[in-house]
Amino acid sequence: MANELALYGSFIKQIKALIHRRQYEAMKRVNTELIQLYWEIGAEIDRKQQEQGWGKSVVEFLAKELQKEFPGVQGFSARNLWLMRTFYLEYSPKTKLQPMVAEIQKSNLPPLVAEISWTKNISIMQKCKDPLEREFYIKMTKRYGWTKNVLINNIENKAFEKYFLNQTNFDKTVPEKYRLQAKLAVKDDYNFDFMEMGLEHSEAELETGIINNIRAFLIEMGGDFSFIGNQYHLDVADEDFFIDLLLYHRRLRCLIAIDLKTGNFKPEYAGKMQFYLTAIDEIMKLPEENPSIGIIVCKNKNRTKVEYTLKATNKPIGVATYSYYDSLPEEMRSLLPSPDKIANIITEIDNDNKD
Repeated sequence: MANELALYGSFIKQIKALIHRRQYEAMKRVNTELIQLYWEIGAEIDRKQQEQGWGKSVVEFLAKELQKEFPGVQGFSARNLWLMRTFYLEYSPKTKLQPMVAEIQKSNLPPLVAEISWTKNISIMQKCKDPLEREFYIKMTKRYGWTKNVLINNIENKAFEKYFLNQTNFDKTVPEKYRLQAKLAVKDDYNFDFMEMGLEHSEAELETGIINNIRAFLIEMGGDFSFIGNQYHLDVADEDFFIDLLLYHRRLRCLIAIDLKTGNFKPEYAGKMQFYLTAIDEIMKLPEENPSIGIIVCKNKNRTKVEYTLKATNKPIGVATYSYYDSLPEEMRSLLPSPDKIANIITEIDNDNKD
């Protein structure tokens, strides 16, 4: 009887999983058709305006007629119809852009836009003007399942720039299979606007503020992080050591040690982090898990000092800063990689997502 119940349970679980999978596929198809519909409506509005010279009044009239024909169906307001036209023009291969950017758009963006919802597409279109930046947010939204609010928060906090500016030694310390994911897990600067703290604060106050706002902190970290503990105790040679924050990254399947510093980065911080990572891997890491990663979060850093320090370390470490502002200083944009390099990395994000 017990075996029969177990078989029933397994069968029911299998059917439930099948239904959920098909429901998800159906939702994706519906979204794809909706985006395609909006694209075609936008194209028709633009075509008629070009051929007939129609003005705004025609779109207003069209909106009223569509709302009468399809009562209760949302999405046919005049504002949304104008957005459909803008959407078509922004992503149309006919758009007059730099040659390289136009090629990126023709080959990648139109298929990509159908993979996320209309409202998320509009948020990206309105807040991001660079095609590579748009592609980055579309792929990251798809990959991590960002809600609209999380997406907007990441755009406003300059996640694109912060991801591509980050300083790590992962190229030489992380296996190629996990390298891209590891790089995406570390930002160059973390926005801690969710904490109410004065400009002058101790490391203990910084840690307490993070713990009291742990959900917001994990969102700011970028997704896939789980909280394990703070002041996490390690016993090494009968001596006590404490890691400020210990997290777990689900996709990387590894422990993440975070050391919080309220001042400038110092090279000796990397030596301490190397010790923590060695101890974690020896004492805590499970056989099926990957080697641990360390993130040193400071108030400020000199990029040259960080670069030199990381060259001499053999454990995977990233060095980031934290701040209380939403915008990235304009001078930092000049440090971004070339458009070609950014395009290659974004392509890797998509390829890594298919593995």
